[in-house]
Amino acid sequence: MCGIVAYVGGQTARGILIEGLKRLEYRGYDSSGIAILNDRPYLAKAVGKVACIEERVEADRPEGTIGIAHTRWATHGKPTEPNAHPHTDCSGKIFLAHNGIIENYQRLKKTLSDAGHRFRTETDTEVLSHLIESYYSGNLEAAIQRALQDVQGTYGIAVIHSSHPQEVVVARRGSPIVLGIGKDESLAASDVSALARRTDQVVYLEDNEIARLEPGRFFIKTLDNRAIRRETQSLETSPEAMDLGSYPHFMLKEIFEQPEAVENALRGRLNHSEGVAKLGGLESVTERLEKARHLIIVSCGTSYYAGLYARYAFETLTDLTVETELASEFRYRKLNIRENTVVLAISQSGETADTLAALREAKRKGALVLGLVNVVGSTIARETHAGVYSHAGIEVGVASTKSFISQLTILLLMALLVGRGRDLSYEEGEKLLRGLEEVPGQIREILVQSERLRELAQAYCLNSHFLYIGRKYQYPVALEGALKLKEISYIHAEGYAAGEMKHGPIALIDPSFPTIALAPEDSSYQKMVSNIQEIRAREGPVLALTTRGNTRLAPLVSHVVEVPANHSILMPLLTVVPLQLFAYHSAVLRGCDVDKPRNLAKSVTVE
Repeated sequence: MCGIVAYVGGQTARGILIEGLKRLEYRGYDSSGIAILNDRPYLAKAVGKVACIEERVEADRPEGTIGIAHTRWATHGKPTEPNAHPHTDCSGKIFLAHNGIIENYQRLKKTLSDAGHRFRTETDTEVLSHLIESYYSGNLEAAIQRALQDVQGTYGIAVIHSSHPQEVVVARRGSPIVLGIGKDESLAASDVSALARRTDQVVYLEDNEIARLEPGRFFIKTLDNRAIRRETQSLETSPEAMDLGSYPHFMLKEIFEQPEAVENALRGRLNHSEGVAKLGGLESVTERLEKARHLIIVSCGTSYYAGLYARYAFETLTDLTVETELASEFRYRKLNIRENTVVLAISQSGETADTLAALREAKRKGALVLGLVNVVGSTIARETHAGVYSHAGIEVGVASTKSFISQLTILLLMALLVGRGRDLSYEEGEKLLRGLEEVPGQIREILVQSERLRELAQAYCLNSHFLYIGRKYQYPVALEGALKLKEISYIHAEGYAAGEMKHGPIALIDPSFPTIALAPEDSSYQKMVSNIQEIRAREGPVLALTTRGNTRLAPLVSHVVEVPANHSILMPLLTVVPLQLFAYHSAVLRGCDVDKPRNLAKSVTVE
């Protein structure tokens, strides 16, 4: 993986392809490449930023109105120019870009080598270009279709051939490909963000489908040659959403967009007259939800921490038995899914490979499978029985911020919906709705403290280790805060349930090991004070987050950051914001690439 762009039309391809790669930079990558067909096919590759390949292409200025481009996040083989995509075949006529992993590439490579094919790279992808060559006899689409029947693993591919100057062929299995159709031009990409400036009409490929793109039109069929008719749909993402505006980084822009993200998550979904949430995406499964007795939440990374929060929310507001599982482990366990079990898959991109695998396994076992995703038309959105969109808007920064806070908001609404259908009172439901409506304004109050948090980051950003602690609703926030710091500043940080302090982590505490303690005035506040005292007794610096107006912590800690008060179950939507800002400012002060942290990809589409 990571990013694919393809173009065929009447315009010069190079600028369109480079612009598409720039729009995919947020996904994370280590090298890039571009292939353009003309009288003499053009191929260029570079290690490093897209700016490196752009400089080379602008110097060469290749002509041609058809091409493919790729940003690579290394899996098989080091980040080198030969290993960068696109890859070619022995004839030098086929050019191929690929996201995913070919699991049987070694066996295929041996067979092809024995047949005389010469390989130049360490990658699994190069096998595909030679495999297509082995089946090619004048029809590119048919050769790709036949080659993919030999492949085990996952792929999203784009292929061009110098003998087919008006044709791009794409296909997918487990790795997203979306088509963009304009006037006399067609595009394809692994992410709609690469298409938004050229067209607002898109088509999503399903697994085991192949599409042939010609200028302004497309043809889809399955790998077993069944023709598919699919209409285009309008793209919700606006190209302006990917502009920085006056912000120095997308991450900071997206942190400051969180009040609007919460407002978008709430819009049209609050029913004050009945003290309940209205989620149209779940109406088709209302009867099954009413019968549900067991909820399993599956997700990865930041979405997993949102799922941990959801466990507390559902347990508080409903009578469901709730588990939160790492999607990457879920399908490898022996699953004893009982009757009336619901599985909820959470994914910002809607394409997370492990989460997709988990939900498919749950469907096979007979569970009702729901989704919470941000990307309309994504694979998880299409494969679940029902679900909810978060409508957070496109998130460019690799480290998730506004998507997380939007997920928390909607998970609370889902728990409220189920709870009100059982024994949760109108009064409690209405209290939560009023509290939710206060959250956007309260986040804006916290954002005013950005400069104060920069000063705190300046005081601590040279530390090598951090501990984050919280209890109950704040425990998932501690995990998320630690993840943000390590993701973008490369400071080692660990999140812990505060009650676990004496079971190991306290051994690390000394004057050089700071702790961030989440201590709003809730039912676990006194226990948190005891934990802070334990750290203080060992001379560990403590930065405490607490409720505005609480003056009792100041004598016990090194620094206090205050957040407005709200219902205790809603406080994570507030306490996470200072942690995001602290991580952001720490990374900037340490000179890190905030929006593109090393080794990370925005959408993890391989297991």
